Amino acid sequence: MTIGPGKYDDVATSVREQTEATAVIVMIFGGDKGNGFSVQVEDLTLMRIMPAILRELADKIEQDIKKGIDS
Repeated sequence: MTIGPGKYDDVATSVREQTEATAVIVMIFGGDKGNGFSVQVEDLTLMRIMPAILRELADKIEQDIKKGIDS
């Protein structure tokens, strides 16, 4: 769930504050609290566009993997 604090909300807060970002997505794999993610946004408009951004990122990751395998 992206509404409310996630398992790694403390990490997301730290990243957001250190970078002075208006939004962060932190994804953790195999962390001390298990797998999880936290999302923080100052403007809910950003939350509305995040699914499209994440889909684009996933497409790029898949393309990079295919390039690596085919090389």
